[in-house]
Amino acid sequence: MNIIYIVAPSILVAIVLAAVWLDKWSVPVILISLGAGIIFGSDVLNLWYFSDFELANQVANLALVFILFQGGFNTKRETFKSVALAAAGMATWGVVLTAAATFTILWAVLDWPLQRSILLAVVISSTDAAATFSILRRQSLSHKLTATVEVESAANDPMAILLTVVAVTAFTSEFGTKWYIIILSFFWKFLIAPVLGWCFARLTIWLFNRLRLQDRGYYYVLFLGFTLLIYGLAEMIRTSGMMAVFVAGFVIGNHSFVHKQGIYNFSSALSIIANIGMFALMGLLVFPHQWSALWVDGVILFLVLTLFARPLAVWLGTLGMGIKFKDKIFMMWAGLRGAVPIVLSTYPAAAGMAIGQDIFNLVFFAVLLSISIQGSTMGLIAKCLKLSTPTRPKPLYNLELFTMAKSDMDLIIVDLPGPKEITGPTISELRLPPAAVITLITRGDEVIAPKGSTRLKGWDQVTVLAHAKDEEVVKQVLLTPFEHLNTK
Repeated sequence: MNIIYIVAPSILVAIVLAAVWLDKWSVPVILISLGAGIIFGSDVLNLWYFSDFELANQVANLALVFILFQGGFNTKRETFKSVALAAAGMATWGVVLTAAATFTILWAVLDWPLQRSILLAVVISSTDAAATFSILRRQSLSHKLTATVEVESAANDPMAILLTVVAVTAFTSEFGTKWYIIILSFFWKFLIAPVLGWCFARLTIWLFNRLRLQDRGYYYVLFLGFTLLIYGLAEMIRTSGMMAVFVAGFVIGNHSFVHKQGIYNFSSALSIIANIGMFALMGLLVFPHQWSALWVDGVILFLVLTLFARPLAVWLGTLGMGIKFKDKIFMMWAGLRGAVPIVLSTYPAAAGMAIGQDIFNLVFFAVLLSISIQGSTMGLIAKCLKLSTPTRPKPLYNLELFTMAKSDMDLIIVDLPGPKEITGPTISELRLPPAAVITLITRGDEVIAPKGSTRLKGWDQVTVLAHAKDEEVVKQVLLTPFEHLNTK
C-alpha cells in the first residue's frame, strides 16, 4: 500500500512538469495525464498495477461531480442566452444525433454486433470542454462561435450520461425487454434532475448569504457538502446526479452570494485536480498490449465519429439557425472527445458486462486519436478558415475580492482593445461612476500603479472596484476612447 504514496504523487509531479514544458506547443494537460498513467502503469514501467473497473468508475464519478459543477459555474446566463438555441440544441438532440448516426454506421453498414454498436455510440457521443479550450486558449474566435462551442461542450455531458445509463440498464437489468420502463426512466432522469439542482442551488445561496462565518474554510466545507449532497440525493431517487450538479453549478454561478470569488477559486482548483487525477487513473487502467487486437476497430470508430457522425449532427442540429458555413465547419472539427467518454466507458465493465473491457479499450483509443489529431490541428483549422487571430498574452497579475458579507461591490475587469501601441486617455480624464475606483492596471509583464496622470494604452487590462450595477457604464467609459482611436 505504501507504494501508492510514492507513485501517485510522482505521477502528479511528472504531469505538472511535463505540462509546463509542453505548454509552448499547446499540448492539453489531459493528454499528458493519460500518457503519464500509461507510462507508470503495468504495461510500461510497471510501477502500479491497476485493473479495478468498479473502483475506477466510482472515483471517476466523484471527479465528474466537480468537473460538471465547474462547467455549470462557468456558463454565464448572458452567454447561454446569446447562443441558447444552437448550443442547447447541440448539447441535447445533437448528442442524440451523434449517437444515432454512429450506431447506424457501426451496426447497419459495418455489421458490428448490436450491443457493441449501441454502447460505443452512446458512450462516445459527447464533446469535452476542458480539452477543447485548453487547445484553443491562444486563438481568438468570434464571440458567438466561442460561446456556442463552449456552452455545448459544457452542457452536453449530462445527455451522454443519461443515454449510457439507459443503454447499460437495458442490457443488464431485468427490465431489458420492457422498453416503456426505460423510456419512463429516461424522462425521469432528464426532467427531475434540473428541478432538484435548481432547488438545492437556491438553498445553498440563501444559506451562504444568511450565515456570517468568520473562518473562510467553513464556506468551502459547506460548498463541498452541498455539492456532494445534491449528487447523492439525485442518485438516491434514481434521477441524474450529474445533470443536477451541472444545473446547480449554473444557478450558483449566475447569482451573487457571500464569498463567491473564494468558492469559485476552490471549485476551479477541485475541477483541475479531478481532471488530472481522473485521466491519470484512466491511463493506469489501460493495457496497451491489448490494442494490438483492436487498434483497427479503434481507428474505424474515430473516423466514423469524426468524419460522419459529428458533421451530420452539426449540420442537422443547426439547420435554420443562421450559423455561417465556416463556423459550422469549425464546429464539426471541434467535436473533441475527452473525459466523459472515458469515464462512461467504464460503466459496462462496472456493471459486469462481458464486453466491458472491449468497450473501454476502443473508446480510450478513439479518445487518444481525437485529442492527438483533432486537438493538434484545431488552431490550424481556425486559421485556415480565417476565424481566429493570435490573442494577447495572458496577464500575469490580478486582484480578487473576497467578500465575507453581502455587498453589491465587485471587481470589474476590462481588456482594452489593441493594437498595444495605441495611447488612450489619462485616468483623470475618465468620467467613471462616483463610487468606481481603478485598482490595478496590468501591462504585459508590468504592474502599473493607477494615478490620475497614468495614461492608458492598448492591450492594458484594467481592474475597477465598482457597484455591480455600474458594470456596463464602466466598460463603456474605458472602451469608447479606444473605439474612437481605432476608427481614425
